Amino acid sequence: MIMDGQVKQENAVAAIRVSSVKQGLQGDSPDAQKEQIERFALAHNIHIKKFFVFMESASKEEQPVQEAIDYCKSPKNDIQLFVIKSIDRFTRGGSYVYDHLKMQLTRYDVKLIDIYGIIGTQEVNTLEHLGVEYNWSVYSPTKKSEILEAERAKDEMRDIMSRMIGAEIRYVRLGYRVRTPPFGYINEKIETAHGRRMILTPDPIEAKFVLKMYELRIQGSLSDEQIVEEINKLGFKSRRMLKRDPKDRMRILGEKGGKILTVKQFHQYLQNTIYAGVNREKWTNGEAIKCKFDGLVTIETFNKAHRGKIIISEENGETKIYKDRPTEWRLRKQVKNPDYPYKKYVLCPDCKKSLLGSASRGKSGKYFPAYHCSRNHKSFRVPTREFEETITNFVKQLKITDVSIELLKKAILEEWNKRIATNQKDSSSLENKILELKAQSKMIAEKIPVLNSPLAIKLLEEQLESIGGQIATIIQSRQEKDQDAISMELVLEVVGNFLEHLENLLLGGTDTLKRAEYFGLLFDEVPTYQELKYGTPKLAPYIELISALHDPNSFLVRPKGVEPPTLTSEA
Repeated sequence: MIMDGQVKQENAVAAIRVSSVKQGLQGDSPDAQKEQIERFALAHNIHIKKFFVFMESASKEEQPVQEAIDYCKSPKNDIQLFVIKSIDRFTRGGSYVYDHLKMQLTRYDVKLIDIYGIIGTQEVNTLEHLGVEYNWSVYSPTKKSEILEAERAKDEMRDIMSRMIGAEIRYVRLGYRVRTPPFGYINEKIETAHGRRMILTPDPIEAKFVLKMYELRIQGSLSDEQIVEEINKLGFKSRRMLKRDPKDRMRILGEKGGKILTVKQFHQYLQNTIYAGVNREKWTNGEAIKCKFDGLVTIETFNKAHRGKIIISEENGETKIYKDRPTEWRLRKQVKNPDYPYKKYVLCPDCKKSLLGSASRGKSGKYFPAYHCSRNHKSFRVPTREFEETITNFVKQLKITDVSIELLKKAILEEWNKRIATNQKDSSSLENKILELKAQSKMIAEKIPVLNSPLAIKLLEEQLESIGGQIATIIQSRQEKDQDAISMELVLEVVGNFLEHLENLLLGGTDTLKRAEYFGLLFDEVPTYQELKYGTPKLAPYIELISALHDPNSFLVRPKGVEPPTLTSEA
């Protein structure tokens, strides 16, 4: 620096930063930055007392350059200048972080300078001609350009990270790899339809240990502790990795890894679905993604090794991962069980609750399936064969004539016409609402040209936008209703087909769950087993309607012991 025509040498520290080890080795390396700063210091008679090298992102909340700033605060270090290559090498945290860091230096009379001259060291006092000075009257002429550069650095960081991380997330969801390979794999770049992308391939040394883990686990003859012992006998050692100085990532402190397998690590390897060629992580939103490469083991092998605790399932072209999924014998006990399809369509005669279904094992070792219930009452149990015979006998006593079918269609058509009339009223109401909103929109649009207040104009424009949104919503709702409209002729045809083939629908086919659903449509209230057996259930309204038309030819023939309802004089 030049003072009174003489050059005075000042002491300084210099901060060098790269965002990653890779950048430090291949891009804007610390050596390149150091060479530029040294050349600048020599030209300006600056003595660099210490260099600080940071191989971390400068966008973090805890700024890595803080260590160098703290060094400048100590009077014994006698520092007057803080030299950087450029503002984006100082911080990428934006103008607020930049100003905060620079103010710390200013507080200790340390000036921040860059080799490009963006940061000025001159300060101007706007009241100097009066011989008066205040904190607010002193400013740096380059402050605005510094702030703009700090914001540009932050924007550049955001753009770079968005492009890079966004692309990586996309490729991960496509099934490729972007991170360090897990134990047992190596990264390999191949040509794909998405360009040159990374996949995982087996590591010639490590993969054999992973395969052995699954092999011994599936055999089931050894405990996990014994499996770990066997793997270690084969010479297992965890992957060796370089250990770097957290403050200077270019500095290698030693190695880590090279340890024998532990039970905890064994479980981590075993549970990692990547070994079955399936990836699930934060970037996949927790969903399982089938990778573009084969796993070290098959999905079947992975599932066998976990014995039901973790299961990878490929269902309808989608990959799913289940934890603690019920075993097969438990699955058979769920509500929708084809072995006991009538559980929720027939009630217990004692507690009037849904029946349960299960198979008990006899002394001979055979299983005897039955519907049963024992909720705070004497046990009720009916063998499955007897239960289904009761269902069959009940259904076979039902008969619907052609006249009954036509009368039911007529009743349905009348109800349909009522709904059509209601929908037409709703449609007319929606149309009126649209006209009303359009009128409001026109009135607001006419007011805008005569207003002078920007705030008032803005409010009216927001109202216009809101009205436009309401109109669009109403139109969409009306279109959806139009699309939902169905052919009544088709509905009546389906109803007729259902009634004409009632017995076949209720008793035929292999889908027992579907038959049970059709069976449930016969009743207004879910019947008990005793009501089915003695023919006294309360049938569904449409069947009662047919029976109540007082036409002997159209009566629903009920099971023996069930009398059809009689009509009142008002009917």
